[in-house]
Amino acid sequence: MTTNDQGSNYTPGRYRTPDGAPSDIVIFTITSTEKKTAKKALPLRELQVLLIQRKSWPFEGQWALPGGFCKETEDMYACAKRELQEETGVTNVHMAYFNVYSQPGRDPRGWMISHAFFALVQEKWLAERRADTDAEDVRLFPVEEALQMALAFDHGVILRDALQKIREQMLTTVIAKEFLPEEFTISELYQVIQTVVPDFEERNFIRKITSTQSRKGLIEEVTDRGGQPKVSNRYSQRAAQLYRFTNLTQQLSLYS
Repeated sequence: MTTNDQGSNYTPGRYRTPDGAPSDIVIFTITSTEKKTAKKALPLRELQVLLIQRKSWPFEGQWALPGGFCKETEDMYACAKRELQEETGVTNVHMAYFNVYSQPGRDPRGWMISHAFFALVQEKWLAERRADTDAEDVRLFPVEEALQMALAFDHGVILRDALQKIREQMLTTVIAKEFLPEEFTISELYQVIQTVVPDFEERNFIRKITSTQSRKGLIEEVTDRGGQPKVSNRYSQRAAQLYRFTNLTQQLSLYS
């Protein structure tokens, strides 16, 4: 049998296609608020997530993740970028694909297979957020608060899965540098990590991040023009050594 003969036996009508292929987008950010104290202190940092208030049925008026249906003329990533802009006004955000959701009954409109994306972005890129054509409102919510909300569809499940992914990234990549100045103290780095991964605790963090063989070269001490250690008392009474990330890419392995 030739290839053409095989193709002639295929009839699309024999196979049901989904009623829609939506994308859902989980946008995390870390907000930073200066403490109003007499003594210098690290700012208050909080992990938050971007949610939209739905404008129409189903789940009208309920909070949900941004997202919408893919067009035949675009791929799922292009759909996610377009829907994020249409619902929130947010653009130029790099998103990563992380899962597909196909549980029967997840959407009252029919058989919907949703592809989910996530990103951890600086708050300044969300400053111009606004409820656009497909949303009634758009806001940032503390993640812990959002997890307790009755989100539309199965978006509570998607949010929990995305949170797990972003926590993995925080511990296995250098994404923390997106929320730090170019030159930072170890305390600032540690706080950013704990903001995303609250149960992260490492008493010997300074030693491990600067001298452990598998991490050596990830960050480096900053020096001034004279070659002397550069320090800062931006958030503390005592001056602390400043560091910066290098361009080293760590190769993680279970066996080394």
